[in-house]
Amino acid sequence: MSLDAIPRSAYNEDHEAFRQTVRRFLVDEIAPNAEKWGEAGIVPKEVWPKAGVLGLLCPTVPEAYGGLGLDFGYNAIVDEESAYYGRVTTGFSLQSDIVVNYIISYGSEEQKQKWLPRMVSGEVITAIAMTEPGTGSDLQGMRTTAKKDGNHYVINGSKTYITNGQNADLILVCCKTDTDIQPAWKGVSIVLVEADREGFKRGRNLDKIGQDEADTSELFFEDVRVPITNCLGEEGKGFIYLMSELPQERLSIAISAQSSAQKAFDDTVEFTRERKAFGKPILDFQNTRFTLADLKSKLQVGWAHLDWALARHLRKELTPEEGAAAKLWHTELQWEIMDKCLQLHGGAGYMNEYAIARAWRGARVMRIFGGTNEIMKELIGRKL
Repeated sequence: MSLDAIPRSAYNEDHEAFRQTVRRFLVDEIAPNAEKWGEAGIVPKEVWPKAGVLGLLCPTVPEAYGGLGLDFGYNAIVDEESAYYGRVTTGFSLQSDIVVNYIISYGSEEQKQKWLPRMVSGEVITAIAMTEPGTGSDLQGMRTTAKKDGNHYVINGSKTYITNGQNADLILVCCKTDTDIQPAWKGVSIVLVEADREGFKRGRNLDKIGQDEADTSELFFEDVRVPITNCLGEEGKGFIYLMSELPQERLSIAISAQSSAQKAFDDTVEFTRERKAFGKPILDFQNTRFTLADLKSKLQVGWAHLDWALARHLRKELTPEEGAAAKLWHTELQWEIMDKCLQLHGGAGYMNEYAIARAWRGARVMRIFGGTNEIMKELIGRKL
């Protein structure tokens, strides 16, 4: 089965034609190398320009800055197909769905001209550095500072769990430009740091339980000097910027969760048709059929909700709590489906040679990043 078989309401014919381009790229360029890149813990930088040529990177960038000027539905297509075929392009979605929006929305004309065309082409790989050791989802508690010295900032601090950390040429660093102001969020700014700046160092490419190919890293800043013109938007507005972009980030996570759950389900149906126990296919047992029937029903509901959320977002109507709810619901569904599908594989499900084992490991972080699901409940609850 492929995602073509699922009736959708959020997309038009152009979106679906683009889906075929994305799928060919994943099949031709990604699939043959996925295992090797997983073992290496990184996707080579030379893959990015190949994606850029096909329009897979940052499709929403306006034509004036080298982009295609398309809607977020094209990003969603890349997310769906990538998740269905194995999540090897985690770094692409970070760049296209998250980082680029900050520069489009808040960047100066000079910053847009300098960075957007190269992000579209894949020449420049980006990261956003929010999380710090000891702070997790508490962005107001960050300790990385950017203190003014003449017409420069001097940045000191460290970040962790940063996707694209090893590959990144440009990092959007969330830091405190005012450590005294109260409430603390008013002191947060976002500063662009080029990876060749003196004092910037990459730490370990972290050893994770899943998403093996993603170069998730520690980053260190020791007296890193950058021009004050590297501030993204207004100083002290960083926290507001972060909050305003989170609905799209969380929708992106929901899309990937739903699609990878569908893949796990499809693979499990095929597996239970072929694998036999007590002289008959596992699918012929009532427990198997009932479990899969329940999951199929929930997937059907999930796709309908996702189309609703996508349509809302394309009209710029998706609220922060709706984005949080999408992230919460679809990642919880993903985990239920992954776990039950692994169980239906029996002992084979525990073996990394089977796709379900790798998918199960990769899914665990989805309820953590982008804000933990406990934080999602808190955000939704505040609006009750």
